[in-house]
Amino acid sequence: MNVFITGASSGIGAALAQEYARRGATLGLVARRRDVLAQLAATLPGAHHLYAVDVTDADALIAAARAFEEATAASGGTDIVIANAGISHGVLTEHYEDLAQLRRIYETNVFAMAYTFHPFIAPMRARRRGTLVGIASVAGIRGLPGTEAYCASKSATITYLESLRVGLRATGVQVVTISPGFIRTPLTAENPYPMPFLTDADVFARKAAEAIARQASYVTIPWQMGLVAKLLRLLPNAVFDRAFARRQRKPRATNMAGNAGAAAESSTADAKAPH
Repeated sequence: MNVFITGASSGIGAALAQEYARRGATLGLVARRRDVLAQLAATLPGAHHLYAVDVTDADALIAAARAFEEATAASGGTDIVIANAGISHGVLTEHYEDLAQLRRIYETNVFAMAYTFHPFIAPMRARRRGTLVGIASVAGIRGLPGTEAYCASKSATITYLESLRVGLRATGVQVVTISPGFIRTPLTAENPYPMPFLTDADVFARKAAEAIARQASYVTIPWQMGLVAKLLRLLPNAVFDRAFARRQRKPRATNMAGNAGAAAESSTADAKAPH
């Protein structure tokens, strides 16, 4: 089994890498920092391929994907692609400096997912098999205060993945949408609000791999957050607005010390609804 994972250096991405390596997969691991990827790879059984790439650089990411396809050609090519890279910051449209953060979040969470999948679709169609997995978020179900970019980007991701799934239905290529709830990562420790059903990253990774294996079209992990999301979706706007208007908000990037270091390379579920 050959698995390509973006945002692999930490959080959910690292946990997925560990889970699939344990299952005997050959991995293509993508993140910005090669040294961190090398440290992760040193802990994994088997030999793997490392790609130090910024996922918002479309050409570089596509080149890495094609290199992995070539490297795994003798063993049947890429079986699973997991577009996991994502970032989250508080964004308020009223602040001019936050507009750049909004763009950056969309570039990483939405556009980079398409960059990740693009080079794999043609060879998977030719083989009439393969699975494209997008890590979305329960935060994409409803808009929450202070997360104008993140919630909107994950809503876009969910709809994008659905369109892709339906469009590829007859080709043999499967599309799986996974929406994490709160997953225990370094970034969730910074959240200034309760995180119901907080789940360890290794537990998430195991359940995600199981969902991918059975080719579920859409799954929320943990399942309890799926029920919460459905209830939130059913709430009338007037009730939802009153309930969440005063909710504590995720810090804006411009208010955070060490902004560059705060940008996660993996979708760490630090902002999953109710965020």
